[in-house]
Amino acid sequence: MTEKMTTHQAQDDARNEDILIYLNGKIVPKAQAVVSVYDSGFMLGDGVWEGLRLYNGHWAFLDEHMDRLFEAAKAIDLDIRLDREGMVSALLDTQKANGMQTDAHARLMVTRGVKARPFQHPGLSRSGPTLAIIVEHSQPKLPRPIRLATVPHQRGLPMTQDPKLNSHSKLNCILACIAAEKAGADEALMLDVHGFVNTTNACNFFIVRKGEVWTSTGDYCMNGITRQKVIDLCRSNEIPVFERNYSLVDTYGADEAFLTGTFGAQTPVSEIDGRQIGTSDMGPVTMRIRELYKTLIQQQTT
Repeated sequence: MTEKMTTHQAQDDARNEDILIYLNGKIVPKAQAVVSVYDSGFMLGDGVWEGLRLYNGHWAFLDEHMDRLFEAAKAIDLDIRLDREGMVSALLDTQKANGMQTDAHARLMVTRGVKARPFQHPGLSRSGPTLAIIVEHSQPKLPRPIRLATVPHQRGLPMTQDPKLNSHSKLNCILACIAAEKAGADEALMLDVHGFVNTTNACNFFIVRKGEVWTSTGDYCMNGITRQKVIDLCRSNEIPVFERNYSLVDTYGADEAFLTGTFGAQTPVSEIDGRQIGTSDMGPVTMRIRELYKTLIQQQTT
């Protein structure tokens, strides 16, 4: 039986058992980093988060991640009660407390805080917000390309739950992932409300056809920072790239496919719905984009 994988699969690192975690202004041992069962994030998924990656002592694309975090907090009317400088300081303090310089991943989470009673109304969140930062030693481990399965779960319309929000409410994506695993795949390929190929449950999605790079219009997917960097790199290096509607028929006939995300950068896809994509290995266009992205990271973090 083929080993199950995810796009966030990392090498085991025993040091993560002893990490220190930022929680509401204090840096505490992992065992002490606990929140109330009345917390809005636990009770309702009421919060936003960011994932960042550390290279050579620098957090890659830090400004873009802070832009997205504060924009999301404003969109859900959540007062973080830290300004941008304070949030960056909290991240750097957590990194320093753990003595990390590279190959680390941060999960920065903000919820509406602790509720007075266990009900939905945001006015019941009278203590907060809750701010937690987890920074782990993290080296991606991908023994083979990812296999995807198309699922019935969609990334929805902006008036339901805007897919551009990095919200704590991820149940739709979790159900998509479960459906894909039950179909024998690693992760889910999700369509938009019109039936066009959109994204996966965890990452943005690209295909390559006859040297052209295609991705979704961006209307129904997370506004991924790595996604945008790949688009920008293609445009500046004469690789044809298109944000467009395309179907599963286009996808099955692709020469290459790959995913993008902060953790794994560019992850090759070998199979979709039992159909082999290209040679089932990383293709030449994906490989070129990965090298261009590595160069960009080096430029940004040295």
